[in-house]
Amino acid sequence: MSPKENRHGLSELAEIKRQSRSLYVVIFVFSFFVNLLMLTSPLYMLQVYDRVLGSQSEATLLALSLLVAVLFVAMGFLDHARNRIIARLGARFQDSLDKRVFQAAIRRMTIAPNDPNALIAQRDLEAIQRFVSSPVHLAFFDIPWTPIFVAAIFVFHPLLGWLAIAGGACIVGITFLNRGLTQAPLHQANQTSTMAERLADNLKSESETVQALGMSGAGFNRWQKARSMALAASIKASDLGGVFTVSSKTFRLFLQSAMLGAGAYLVLHGELTAGAMIAGSILLGRALAPIEALVGQWALVQRSQEGWARLSILLSEQLVEPPRTALPRPRAQLEISQLTVVPPGATQAVLRMVSFNVEPGQAVGIIGPSGSGKSTLARALIGVWRPAGGKIRLDGATLDQYDQDVLGSYIGYLPQRVALFDGTIAENIARLQENPDPAKIVEAARRAAAHDMIVKLPDGYDTRVSSIGGRLSGGQIQRIGLARALFGDPVLLVLDEPNSNLDNDGSLALNQAIRAMKAAGDSVLIMAHRPAAIQECDTLLVLEDGGRRAFGPRDQVLREIIKNHNEITRSVGPGGVA
Repeated sequence: MSPKENRHGLSELAEIKRQSRSLYVVIFVFSFFVNLLMLTSPLYMLQVYDRVLGSQSEATLLALSLLVAVLFVAMGFLDHARNRIIARLGARFQDSLDKRVFQAAIRRMTIAPNDPNALIAQRDLEAIQRFVSSPVHLAFFDIPWTPIFVAAIFVFHPLLGWLAIAGGACIVGITFLNRGLTQAPLHQANQTSTMAERLADNLKSESETVQALGMSGAGFNRWQKARSMALAASIKASDLGGVFTVSSKTFRLFLQSAMLGAGAYLVLHGELTAGAMIAGSILLGRALAPIEALVGQWALVQRSQEGWARLSILLSEQLVEPPRTALPRPRAQLEISQLTVVPPGATQAVLRMVSFNVEPGQAVGIIGPSGSGKSTLARALIGVWRPAGGKIRLDGATLDQYDQDVLGSYIGYLPQRVALFDGTIAENIARLQENPDPAKIVEAARRAAAHDMIVKLPDGYDTRVSSIGGRLSGGQIQRIGLARALFGDPVLLVLDEPNSNLDNDGSLALNQAIRAMKAAGDSVLIMAHRPAAIQECDTLLVLEDGGRRAFGPRDQVLREIIKNHNEITRSVGPGGVA
């Protein structure tokens, strides 16, 4: 990716952050007064030791104590307020980007299923949200006050000021060492943990196969190795980070004691008052507190930085889709002209210069050997894979003139492997829509001949299913998938190997649904190996090695294929040598 493209993703994230500019101003103002009020304690100690104890005035002590109580209440109120604001800032940031990141991840995974930036995009966004909402974020507002507090120590005595600077420089050095030395272990820990989670999810989703083939032990061993690597990397990062956290805390406590010792030495020589000695120690602790907070919570900062970098790449790769002018509901007229498709990540075209037309009310069967490009054509027809060359037009408009969700409402798609989503059967048929029309759900199920099967289930349409199908058979899942494809009265139905899991009744129901689509003036495209799948097709397209071998009326194309097959067999002869 070019630096210019990556800058687009960074600018998009920064723009979301800039939308909360007013809240950051409020936090800055609150932080100003909170840190100003932090001077209350050292000034109180200074007055008590140098004035109250010397004057033996109880009235002065009472007045100072009441004033300090009021100031501490004000400081607590402001500190609590800025913590509440920072928590809402994180929530606002995530809420503003949830849809954008989710859609970008979905679009990216359709063309690069194993892209790590897409796989953990939501977790990256959550990591940024946790950092923005955390107290360590406020440390960046408090750090500018560190030089002011150190300058105040200089007012008491230069020796104490230089001691504070030397100590602060050491803690800053620890911070940079923490950043440099823990970056690689933290990155490895996050990466290996993600790999272990993916492997576990994969084994769980294929639990039936794992159990049937006796793969439980081997699967567990493989997951355990990945998990052990993740744990080892996490422990290494935690141990290394812990060294810096403890070192920073221990050194700060020692430094405060050293400040008291140096102050006592100056008091003995008459160069400092006892109150200034105590006040200097308190000021030093406050000056170094935000730096120590950064050291202690650096893992959170580091994870947020990694998430920010990955999200910037993802958003740069998947730009915001421009708004499109709404087009009227299209007719089921499909025109494919010189279509060339290169699968994402590949360098060679799987489909090359394929052209054909589909008229309303027509069913087209697309046949050919494995690897001929049938599934690739299906993905191009539904708008998931963009053409590398040529055009696909639906009622005259290219597919990219439709918003993807709008295009999806016009298209019914049944993939080779049907996946259900966590929810009820009704929700799956309704394509996860909120408050769908129950009548349309039942209608789609009836068209797929799935209604009787569904109502026989324990909870009927309200039966809950999962992404792995639960107790449903392959044929039942296939029928629910077909009902989902037919939901919403699509004008174009794309079926990729629809008979793979259907029994005879299911095949009959599929043919009935195809006939109904044709009668309504809609179009159907069927990628098939089995002859039963093309019984209702008027036209056949034969693909071979990614190109169009034949296209025309079904019976004519079949006769030509059989004739050519017989001629080749005769010319080769029984021995297999021409």
